[in-house]
Amino acid sequence: MRDLLDLYLPLCAGGEDGGWVVGHLGQSLDGCIATHLGESCFVTGPDNILHLHRMRALCDAVVVGAGTVASDDPRLTTRLVAGPSPVRVVLDPGGRLGDGYRLFRDDAAPTLLCTAAGKGGGRRHDRVERLELPADADGLRLHALVGALAERGLRRLFVEGGGVTVSRCLTAGVLSRLQLAVAPLIIGQGRPGVSLPRTERLADALRLTPRIFRMGVDVLYDLDLAAAADAGADLAASPAAQGTLLRVL
Repeated sequence: MRDLLDLYLPLCAGGEDGGWVVGHLGQSLDGCIATHLGESCFVTGPDNILHLHRMRALCDAVVVGAGTVASDDPRLTTRLVAGPSPVRVVLDPGGRLGDGYRLFRDDAAPTLLCTAAGKGGGRRHDRVERLELPADADGLRLHALVGALAERGLRRLFVEGGGVTVSRCLTAGVLSRLQLAVAPLIIGQGRPGVSLPRTERLADALRLTPRIFRMGVDVLYDLDLAAAADAGADLAASPAAQGTLLRVL
């Protein structure tokens, strides 16, 4: 129980404005999140899957890229915990996804389809809400995305995948935390997890101090990218934060 409190209480309290953006990837020992064909269910074990559901229950919105929807057809709900399902946000800059995927038709939670301006009109998605955002050659502008979601009251964002989306968020500097769950699995020549611009010198690399949590046979590295010196110092005394956490544990 102490580990659970240590892991989740900082998220229950939120950041300075009550919000945060947490990225998560489940990967093998050799840094792959899927085979080269895209098979990824499941790289990590049941304890980490439970963690994903808890994270969904603690966030306002869960964010995934179009590639994750196309490969995994996820539901992104809180089926394994008692907390509410978040708004499901799908980043599909080119409007390539059809309406046959489960999260577009199951009505299990509100779904927001984000496309580049002028790119979303070619597909029918009658049961989801559309949001057009500015984009560039790399995809949707992520700071604009975070701002648009905040205007809708969605301030606690969980970026659940895939590797391209989480890596773009990390490069753009929109993540508050990064969680890497490492499974005792070697895939070999699979799809990489975190992929960042090349670093020439180790001195220029992003070196972080992780908090480490065991999740069954998996190991979760929780990385505070904001690196606030007093992060979580007074959380244990917050009844509101504890109440939020107890509902999803």
